[in-house]
Parts: sequence; C-alpha cells; structure tokens
Amino acid sequence: MKKVIVWILVLISLAAILLRFSDKWAEIFLGVKPTAGISILSTPSDATVYLDEKEVGKTPYEDKNLEVKEYTVKITKEKASWQGKITLTAGTVSVINRDLAPDIASSAGEILILNKGKGLTIISNPTDTQVEIDGKSYGNTPVNVDITPGEHTVLISNSNYLKRSIRVDLPANFNLTVSVDLALSEADLTAITTPVIIQAPEVIVKNTPTGFLRVRDKPNLIGKEITRVKPGDRLILLEELGSWDQVRLSDGTEGFVSASYVEKKNP
Repeated sequence: MKKVIVWILVLISLAAILLRFSDKWAEIFLGVKPTAGISILSTPSDATVYLDEKEVGKTPYEDKNLEVKEYTVKITKEKASWQGKITLTAGTVSVINRDLAPDIASSAGEILILNKGKGLTIISNPTDTQVEIDGKSYGNTPVNVDITPGEHTVLISNSNYLKRSIRVDLPANFNLTVSVDLALSEADLTAITTPVIIQAPEVIVKNTPTGFLRVRDKPNLIGKEITRVKPGDRLILLEELGSWDQVRLSDGTEGFVSASYVEKKNP
C-alpha cells in the first residue's frame, strides 16, 4: 500500500512538472514548437498586411499559429500606412489596432501584449500622458497599475492630442501592456513627425563581474535579493529611478536592478 501511495505521489509530481514546462517538453521530445497569435485591425479596413515584408492578407487579419519571435508589421492602404515591430508571446494573441492616415502625426492606435504577471502597463507617445481606468485617474505614462482581472476601459488624454479610449480584457495571472500612439488634434500640425511606440521598452542585461545580476525588492543595495538574471536576458522596463530600474522578468516577477548593468533596447 505504501508503494502505491509513493507511486501516486511521483506521478502527481511528474504531471505538475509537465504542466509547468509543457511548451519546453513538447518542443524537446515531440518537436512541437510553441505558437503565438496576432490580430490586426485598421480604420479604414481592408488594408494590406505584411509580416516581415511578406503580404499575408487584409484587415481585419488574424493568425493564431505563428512562430514566437519578433515581427516587422506593416499595414497599408492607398497613401496611408503604418509600420512597427512586435514580439509575440507564446500561447497568447497580441492585438494591433491602427487608425491609418497619410501622415504619422494624424495616425493613432495601440498595441496590446500579454505576458505572465499581473495588472496593466500603459505607455504612450507622447509620454507623460494622463491615464484613466474605469473613470479613475492613475497618473501619467509610463504607468504600471495593479488592477483586478476582467474588462476595463482605459482613457488616454494629452493636450493638443485627440483622446483615445481603449476597451481591454485582462486575464488572470497576466500583465497586459498597452502601447498607445495619439494623433495630433490640430490639422495644421500634420507636418510634425513623431516616433511610433511599438511595444513596452526593454533593457538587456550586460556582462557583470559575477556573471549574473541580482534582482532586488527595493531600489538599493540593502534590498532583498528576489532572483538573479544572466547577461543577455531581456527585461521589460517599468520605471527608471536614477541608478536603479524597475523591471519585469519573463515569468512575471517584478523587482529592481542596477541601471549600470542594463542597456536600453527600445527607449
């Protein structure tokens, strides 16, 4: 009887490990690579969509069987177009929604990306833009909001720019990054060019004397070590705090790292 119980516990443990690392095991033993999805919307619709310079269809466009990697996305219709880069997350569908215009100053839109974690991360172009979620103010971008899963309405507003309202659905155990471009409200300012926000800014861990970088629970040397990251690891940048950066790891863990040992990827 004891042997049966032991074997049951072993099987339960193996099942837990397989669930935890299902994508990795499937790729290693079955040759099945994890996939991700993308959904692309545009106004006007019926715009041509290109992924890595290859024409793939018209908006509204969706593909849920894509390789997990960074893609160059281009959306074009007549004289209006938009182009940006997006890194897809395994097992999720990333959303691009664009209002196309002949000039970038009149173009607007957002990119929605899910990663393991919690809450909403809002970044914008222009920066320092006011954020309201469900009618409550949460300060200015970039901002990270710990909010309950479910449907929420995000309102982004900035003087001289058109307000943008975005309806989002936040799943449990995920962080949703919303990257927003606002359009200028003055028609005679369309000659002004502005950069396009493509997704959450990232930092890459540089080489360190120890061969690793500590992630702490506070932005100082006396902060408790949460975990460690390796040179070359990519981290989502949540906030810059002088000599420290608040970051999010790929598994959703958030903490602080020394800014001296990371390099910005998408400022």
